[in-house]
Amino acid sequence: MLLKVEELEKELKQGNLQCLYLLYGEEIFLLETCLKKIRKQFGVLQKGINDIRIEAENIERLISDLQTPAFGFEKKLIIARNTGLFRKEGKKKTVGSNTKMAEKITQYIKENVDSLKQSVVLIFIEEEAEKNELYQVIEKNGIVCNFEYLKPMQIIARLKAISNAYQVQIEERLLQYLIECVGSNMQDLMNELRKLIEYAGSGGVIQKEDIDALCIKKMDSVIFELTDNLGKRNIQKALQVLHNLLYAKEPIQKITITLYNHFKKLYFTKLAEKTKEPLVSVLNLKPNQTFLVTKYKQQASYFSEEKLRKILAEMIDLDENSKNGNIDMQIGLEAILCEYCS
Repeated sequence: MLLKVEELEKELKQGNLQCLYLLYGEEIFLLETCLKKIRKQFGVLQKGINDIRIEAENIERLISDLQTPAFGFEKKLIIARNTGLFRKEGKKKTVGSNTKMAEKITQYIKENVDSLKQSVVLIFIEEEAEKNELYQVIEKNGIVCNFEYLKPMQIIARLKAISNAYQVQIEERLLQYLIECVGSNMQDLMNELRKLIEYAGSGGVIQKEDIDALCIKKMDSVIFELTDNLGKRNIQKALQVLHNLLYAKEPIQKITITLYNHFKKLYFTKLAEKTKEPLVSVLNLKPNQTFLVTKYKQQASYFSEEKLRKILAEMIDLDENSKNGNIDMQIGLEAILCEYCS
């Protein structure tokens, strides 16, 4: 059967294990969390006996491992990672051998599914998965789950539940702010939230000042902050943000590239507003990045279309002049920011 992430988590919480799993997608943190829950239900795992690992390089071993009993254990756990068995034909590095192996494994599972249910839990973990015959066999006899990126409100709900579990209060608007600062990667968010929970303590309340003081902000978040200051004509604070990045050992080239790409997105935002095109598709935002639409629109409103074009042109010229030794990149970048954003 095809399950959503929340449904799979509920199944595992109730202790229900299936014989076959296909877990795939981009939200690696939640996928690995579910995998840990499956492993935990096995109790003692002995590598090579009831704990088997399969990769693309040794996928031909899979059927042999399925046939071998888990001596001394009721069942064995086989985890096959990134085998390529579920990719489109055009994406396979070794199309012929992968196709034949997928067909062979599919046929074996179809013929032996009843006995496998008594002795094996087989988990395929893939980055992507096409609905080929192997996919359909697993869907019919086990569980398929696509770990897509969570939407902002789903992320906030999960973070809120975790903070509540530790009896620490945090407002939803601050969880939104945390996402804006740290990004939408669940592993990064969990690391920062744990830090904030430890700081606040049981019965405590997490404040905005705590996030600013304790959390490691992503480069993109800092660039948003810098641009906000530019848009509000606060050049002193904008340059302070720039200098803080340099103090944190961020290369000036990386800062310049990130800033250039940011202004390019603001320019595209301006164009999208004129043509009425959806900004999510224009900026190629993922589902967990849709909250950025409002921020891009707000920051684009600070600048005219002409000014954004000039900023981008000046930054391209800066790149060439710095390579020729005509100007220091940091000085040139500061000059651009002061000239067009004062």
